[in-house]
Amino acid sequence: MLKKLYGKSEIWFAVLWIVAYCILMSAGDSLSAMIGIEKSLTLCVGILLSAVLLIFLKKNHLFEAYGFRPAQTSARSMLYYLPVILMLTANLWYGVTFNYGLTETVLYILSMFCVGFLEELIFRGFLFEAMRKGTPKVAVIVSSVTFGVGHIVNLINGSGAELLPNLLQIVYATAAGFMFVMMYLKTKSLIGCIIIHGIFNALSVFTNEGKATAEMRILTCILLTVITGAYAWYLALTMKENEKEGTKKS
Repeated sequence: MLKKLYGKSEIWFAVLWIVAYCILMSAGDSLSAMIGIEKSLTLCVGILLSAVLLIFLKKNHLFEAYGFRPAQTSARSMLYYLPVILMLTANLWYGVTFNYGLTETVLYILSMFCVGFLEELIFRGFLFEAMRKGTPKVAVIVSSVTFGVGHIVNLINGSGAELLPNLLQIVYATAAGFMFVMMYLKTKSLIGCIIIHGIFNALSVFTNEGKATAEMRILTCILLTVITGAYAWYLALTMKENEKEGTKKS
């Protein structure tokens, strides 16, 4: 069934996975909270969805088509990923604390790496690749915005997310989505995006949310948006310069 849908419309295939991902992972969060072990069922759902997609990619020989290969550019051309490293510390800016016991912390971290894999493959892989065949610039915008707006699901899935933090998350997640798209285009690899995304999400288990005031949250959002947006813009400009140089040589 997946192969037939993929063959008919790659865009609708991507949309199907976005909807399925949001619904099933949200259900996993809600049920995990109900049984009193955070992320227990979320991790199960994440592993199941990841396994289905990995099998699909393998059977259809699509690993390389969706960037499952080493980066095709040097670390130097990526500014040695220094802006990304700075971004990764954001969840620790309010201080470090253990929000859960050992078991739930491990479940949380593992589920966040599943989230990183699934979201990068769905948004940067399926959705972006399906749309870039027509209008690449529109594909960049849609992939970034849908990734950011998709986080609004936290307000309606019973996870307990507050309005201000969630709205701010949508803003900087859109900028982060733009950064991940540019990283994918520059390196021609999705692996780095998956790892970085997973680490960023996983570190949120140690954030000290209790010390975060509204002003601190807004400042964090501004800084994350500037860091990821500026880095994405830098990558976009360097790719344009490379294209111009290639045109002159030819």
